[in-house]
Amino acid sequence: MVTLKQLAKELNVSISTVSKALNNSEEIGETTVRRVKELAELYNYKPNKVALSLKNNKTKTIGVIIPNILNRFLAKVLFGIEREANKQGYNIITCISNESLDKEKESLQLLANGSVDGFILSVAEETQISNEIEHFKKTISQGLPIVMFDRVAHDVLCDKVIVDDFDATYNATQLLTSENRKKIAFISNINDLSVGKLRERGYNKAILEQKQQEPLVLKIKKKDDHQKKIKSFFKKNPGIDAVLAADSSSGIIALNTAVNLGLKVPKDVSVIAFASKSDSNHTLPKLTTIRQHAKTIGENAAQLLINRMLNTNKEEDVKTNIVKTSLVKTKSIL
Repeated sequence: MVTLKQLAKELNVSISTVSKALNNSEEIGETTVRRVKELAELYNYKPNKVALSLKNNKTKTIGVIIPNILNRFLAKVLFGIEREANKQGYNIITCISNESLDKEKESLQLLANGSVDGFILSVAEETQISNEIEHFKKTISQGLPIVMFDRVAHDVLCDKVIVDDFDATYNATQLLTSENRKKIAFISNINDLSVGKLRERGYNKAILEQKQQEPLVLKIKKKDDHQKKIKSFFKKNPGIDAVLAADSSSGIIALNTAVNLGLKVPKDVSVIAFASKSDSNHTLPKLTTIRQHAKTIGENAAQLLINRMLNTNKEEDVKTNIVKTSLVKTKSIL
């Protein structure tokens, strides 16, 4: 592969001139810039990224750690990160923690060894349960900024991108009470995650303010048979006339279970869930969803990190960007 030195020799100019011409430096005349670029294109010259990273102490690469690649929401966030990073001239390296604290630590250690300039991540479930954060603090102390999204560690001083989880469930519960629903249930299989806790709190606040019922909550564990648990919940609590689900699978199962039990949706029971447009296609009638705008979250996270990496010498307060959710109504509510 042709090098800067070879281009410079053939053009009878210095290596510095070739480098500056390829980077459109104002120090180099238009004619020289054109000659250099034409020859570089002729030889299909590509800059040596490893050499550049050693010279500039920058890799132009972002490390992304997500808990589960099969999660549609996380996959869409990843798409948003990659698109924004690419737009700004950065590559990404993605690691999957598989909800494991040890795997998350390994991924940080692996990439912090000169492979990336910073990290974007969503905290693993095991990490949130154990509330272990020292590996994040250590990474930041090494000069590698972190931006957390969705599931965040609130005690770590770093930029974050979240959605209005508390407000979203609070407002959705209020909407259901405005339909004159008297027995509103909350179902979740993400109880140990920060987002799950916030969603439950929003529901509880709205219910307690109404003073018409006590909170009615079903918390499903990973090992549980989700369909069996939700069906049993309906049978043990006759008269449920609305369900607010903290996650897409609980919402889909709740709506389908209600229909299978002979309840009419939305006449007898309304159902709302945190889910995507494609999730709503798995129910009849289509599920009313709280959309989190995953791609926007990814773009926001990439922008925050790149800004932080470009301004390492500036004392800037950490930021928390809140992406507003949207309630997309369908025929699963009145």
